Amino acid sequence: MSTVTSARRLLARSFSRAASATPGLDARLLVEGAVGQENPDPDMQLPADALARLRDFATRRLAGEPVWRILGEREFWGLRFRLSPATLEPRPDSETIVEVTLAALAGRREEALSLLDLGTGTGCLLIALLSELPRATGLGIDLSAEARDMAAGNAELNGVGDRAAFRQGSWTEGLAGRFDVIVSNPPYIPSGEIAGLSVEVREHDPLLALDGGADGLGPYRIFARTLPALMAPSGIVVFEIGAGQGPDVVALMQAGGLEFRGSRNDLGGHERALIFALT
Repeated sequence: MSTVTSARRLLARSFSRAASATPGLDARLLVEGAVGQENPDPDMQLPADALARLRDFATRRLAGEPVWRILGEREFWGLRFRLSPATLEPRPDSETIVEVTLAALAGRREEALSLLDLGTGTGCLLIALLSELPRATGLGIDLSAEARDMAAGNAELNGVGDRAAFRQGSWTEGLAGRFDVIVSNPPYIPSGEIAGLSVEVREHDPLLALDGGADGLGPYRIFARTLPALMAPSGIVVFEIGAGQGPDVVALMQAGGLEFRGSRNDLGGHERALIFALT
């Protein structure tokens, strides 16, 4: 593995034998991460320190650790987000939440909106929205202090730190005021299904961000009881949901006094985002 090309080929073969879904991509990203640059010269000789990093990366990947966890950051909405063991890894499907929210705001995108992100994790939803809403300010809440700190760092990294605040807390406890936009990607996997998840998710995403209780709907029940009192009169709520949860989440929110305004599918064609407003 002395050159970029030979390293990529060897890693891709190893990852393919280990049944990676994207062995070539994994190899390219890890080589780039080891040498510290994108698209390095294919004939570049890898220095000893890069080779050492690459061997460590390869060992971790073959053990099931996701590539982005190994690299310590991932892109979301064209922005960089650093990861920690306390944060869910942002997925492209969650960009659907950002898309739906911006579409729902339509002509309000230049207003001084107030945003709330419940279970903020890396801060990806809130920070992506602030990057598109130049006069908005936002508050992110997470039960994990480590996640809260990571989100604050990501806000600074992406140039919106002066318009974002982050607190440690349990969902809506202790919150007051009225928000124009409330978003959340809460844990929604039923507790009994956690053990059957892939190693990449089960062993590397935090349980706190996965486990939604016995039926996966625990957080939504809290939201149905508490969010109407936190919404501005023309406010909107956008949630991410798991497969097949749409009807149950809609029923919960309607019982709590919210009006269902529609849904949007993710990149795979699955219902992913639900939008609500006050009745």
